[in-house]
Amino acid sequence: MAVKFSDKNIRAVIVGGVRTPFLRAFTDFTKMDSISLGVAAVKGLLEKYPIRWKEIDNVIWSGVILPSATANIGREIVLDSGLPPNIESTTITRVCTSGLYAITLAVAAIERGEADIVIAGGSDSTSNAEVKMPQTFVHKAAPVVMSSKATVKDYFRLIASLDIKKDLIPTRPSIRERTTGELMGESAEKMAKRNNISREEQDMFAVQSHKRAAKAIETGRFSSEVIPVNTPDGKLIYTDNIVRGDTTIEKLSKLKPAFAKDGTLTAGNSSSLTDGGAAVLIMNEEKAKALGLKPLAAFRSWAYDAVDPKDQLLIGPAISMPTALKRAGMTLKDIDVIDIHEAFAAQVLSVLKMLANDRFAQVNCGLEKAIGTINPESINLHGGSISLGHPFAATGARMVITMANELSLSGKSSALLGICGAGGVSAGAILEAV
Repeated sequence: MAVKFSDKNIRAVIVGGVRTPFLRAFTDFTKMDSISLGVAAVKGLLEKYPIRWKEIDNVIWSGVILPSATANIGREIVLDSGLPPNIESTTITRVCTSGLYAITLAVAAIERGEADIVIAGGSDSTSNAEVKMPQTFVHKAAPVVMSSKATVKDYFRLIASLDIKKDLIPTRPSIRERTTGELMGESAEKMAKRNNISREEQDMFAVQSHKRAAKAIETGRFSSEVIPVNTPDGKLIYTDNIVRGDTTIEKLSKLKPAFAKDGTLTAGNSSSLTDGGAAVLIMNEEKAKALGLKPLAAFRSWAYDAVDPKDQLLIGPAISMPTALKRAGMTLKDIDVIDIHEAFAAQVLSVLKMLANDRFAQVNCGLEKAIGTINPESINLHGGSISLGHPFAATGARMVITMANELSLSGKSSALLGICGAGGVSAGAILEAV
């Protein structure tokens, strides 16, 4: 769509959103890559909101584990979903904040007058993270494989030159920070010690997450946002499979540390490797009214920040959430519900401590005082990434969908979101009821 740069005061609204069930990696979504999961989410969204497809201006999609066959999975999702091929599409990546970033890009485009209807979201398949051959193999093989003049002799010479140990043993996909060499859990372990977060506190928070997610599933709270997905194996998957509503402190206390010999982070108080996708329908408010669609919420503000990954890698939401509040002209007292991405219980509890720390607010946020104390029991009403799972690029969209529905269903006015990400990036956002 041509850029209009309208001088009208346009507001973008969230009309609705859906997500696939979130499944532990290497279970029923193993044969569905990021594109397939994105297609499932987008088609599910369009089945729920039967708008005329030709009116969609753009699909802004996000991914973290991107297949090597294409750099723009958003475009492939448009084509595989059966949408008109003239709908343009963009793929962005900003690690775990990607889904929210895609959505706020859509909101900004609509409010600048560049589009009226945009689908935004994200998908990731940890099960399909590509196993990489050693770079020594690539350097030897590429000149032969990529040459149109390569002969059979060239291939035999290539085979003869390979060293089995150095060239032919695949390397594991790296999930370590490129700059620090640390696993994210190792960084979170350091945060737990630095902020005096005990194992018991982490396990208590994890139990809360699982019990709330289980209750949300049992009561049908997610029925309007989780769509069933047909798998290539012919199964119809209805619900998340990581949630453990029967877990207890006693059960979690028996788990061994996952990232340090004497550490406090375990598989029980950390998010799991997950497959899934989520899609959100965003419109010009006037367009939504014209189509007879009732919006759920709109963005009041958002903020994206970053910290030094060598310091506290996942502390960023303690900066982005206050920044989003400041930009909205709001204080913590104006917020009704809070949703924070649960990469690790230790990370969430560290963020809550820093949100209440005046010195941290002065140094990192330019504020005179911290925004205030938040009780861990008052956040993440329907669970979070520890219980539901964390398909990296879908998590931000999942949070927006759940909070937009929460505002619409509960009659509450505002929701504050916070997300941390690899590399030290972070995001904060405020949704308001429409």
